[in-house]
Amino acid sequence: MDYELAVIGAGPAGVAAGIYAVRAGISTIVLEEKLVGGQIVVSPWIENYPGYENISGMDLAEIFKNHLKKYIEPHELEPVKSLTKTEEGFGIVTSKGKYEVKAVVFATGAIYRTLGVPGERKFSGKGISYCATCDGFFFRDKKVAVVGGGNTAAVEALYLKNLGMDVHMIHRRDQLRAEMRYQEELEKKGVNIVYDTVVCCFNGDEKLESIELKDVNTEERRTENFDGAFVSIGLIPNTGLVRDLGVEVDDNGYIKVDDFQRTNVKGVYAAGDITGGARQIVTSCAQGAQAALASTEVLGKQYPF
Repeated sequence: MDYELAVIGAGPAGVAAGIYAVRAGISTIVLEEKLVGGQIVVSPWIENYPGYENISGMDLAEIFKNHLKKYIEPHELEPVKSLTKTEEGFGIVTSKGKYEVKAVVFATGAIYRTLGVPGERKFSGKGISYCATCDGFFFRDKKVAVVGGGNTAAVEALYLKNLGMDVHMIHRRDQLRAEMRYQEELEKKGVNIVYDTVVCCFNGDEKLESIELKDVNTEERRTENFDGAFVSIGLIPNTGLVRDLGVEVDDNGYIKVDDFQRTNVKGVYAAGDITGGARQIVTSCAQGAQAALASTEVLGKQYPF
């Protein structure tokens, strides 16, 4: 075996898994297709990670990377091309080499679905967010739009409303897809729901200032001022590799794990956004640590849980 454990992905979950694995005496390789940090790199400010009252995502990613490098050098810009089950464990082929390992921790995260309209990329992190829990606090007492009509959009709209915002929920259909209990709560809390409407583009100078909207029935367009917009149309878990191994996922594509981050395939663990849930930095770190320590069960090592 080249390594006992492979950690695929170096966001918060992967970094924590790498640190905990090496400290537990596990021979480890950390593979990351981009750069250490994952989604937090594009977060302008983070205020809900304990220990840092206010820090940019880029700065926190650099801290994570330096901490990881104290124990192991991550393989950045080395995407995994294939992963197969072998008699001894798993075979990994990347853009730069081949590795044999006994266990794998998947920490490949998930990406937010985007609208793909003009201005969305320009104002991402400058008025446009994809996570109300992460960024909602910055917009308290402001007027914001929540784009989407499912459960996640409804929950985010309620969360923002509870922070004291003027919330307008924009949905392309004539009724929400969210469960009735959420719809009733939206009405009770006074969230303004704009049906049969789509976003055409986001406007502004240095930050988001307004949104151009279109009525899908009349084709009529109008521009409305907003201080912020939360795009909540779903996530795409990066689970392509694990599906080839027969790892079970739920209806939304997230990997199913138990309390020790085990999947249904022996020797395969998962942590972070790829497992769904709260999808926060602090929970991802905890899951990464748990997955690394749980892997000792298939490595012939013991950890005192």
